[in-house]
Amino acid sequence: MSQTIIDSNFNFPGQISVYKGKVREVYRLEGDILVMVATDRLSAFDVVMPKGIPYKGQMLNQIATKMMADTQDIVPNWLVATPDPNVSVGMACAPFKVEMVIRGYLSGHAARQYKAGHRALCGVAMPEGMKENDAFPQPIITPATKAEKGDHDEDISREDILARGIVTPEDYGVLEQYTRALFARGTEIAAKRGLILVDTKYEFGKTKEGKIVLIDEIHTPDSSRYFYAEGYAERQERGAAQKQLSKEFVRQWLIANGFQGLEGQSVPFMSDEYIESVSERYIELYENITGTPFEKADVSDIEARIDRNVRAYLAQR
Repeated sequence: MSQTIIDSNFNFPGQISVYKGKVREVYRLEGDILVMVATDRLSAFDVVMPKGIPYKGQMLNQIATKMMADTQDIVPNWLVATPDPNVSVGMACAPFKVEMVIRGYLSGHAARQYKAGHRALCGVAMPEGMKENDAFPQPIITPATKAEKGDHDEDISREDILARGIVTPEDYGVLEQYTRALFARGTEIAAKRGLILVDTKYEFGKTKEGKIVLIDEIHTPDSSRYFYAEGYAERQERGAAQKQLSKEFVRQWLIANGFQGLEGQSVPFMSDEYIESVSERYIELYENITGTPFEKADVSDIEARIDRNVRAYLAQR
């Protein structure tokens, strides 16, 4: 099995601090520079799995980089450079403590809530008579509070966000506008690839100059769900499961093996064969989402490669 990067302990020139999230590690440097390392960790139900997925970090980083380039004309973003397949460098921002989730279809968490009898999600009404994976009349925004490390993200309504002062009304208006614009562009990009962008999440931050920008990732299989457009209508008509591109296949495998991240549950054993199959599925996701072949980076010593490439970039800035 290919070498993976599960954890990192870099000490870059001018380094001030490091934050370790579920799958990314963010190094803050002098001059308001952030170095974001995409690891091969796999998170599901807000729990990090015990084994890494070969090439996953590279795939997520390169998809996000491409998608940011394809949307920077409509929404500004934090990205400045990608000196390594697993690394993005950008400007430091103060992140908003909400994730802007937008859903075009009744799938995933929304479908599970609907099946449980709920007809509203995050204060947004969901029409009666829908089937799982039906399209909403128009995309709905269902925000989530950003969890502290180890905690679950929680659904929250626009009204609660404003009432609790998590985001100002003015800033929230911009977040909604950007979210809808990005989803519309993502839908267009997906359609060109024969895909349907089902739902996704966006994260935003504010620069020290007060500018709101897109941060983190965008339109990756970790943050988004895609369906294959071909056969979608026919599968809906006969009530068949949709063929999709997302990490939902991992969630479904975990559910089938008795794990949903609930208290008292243990992550099921993942064999090397299963891990390899997940890596192959991620490569399929990458190639379908980007429309380009995936080129595996040298993984003989990932940490040394990253350290070398980042230092070279910083030296020539």
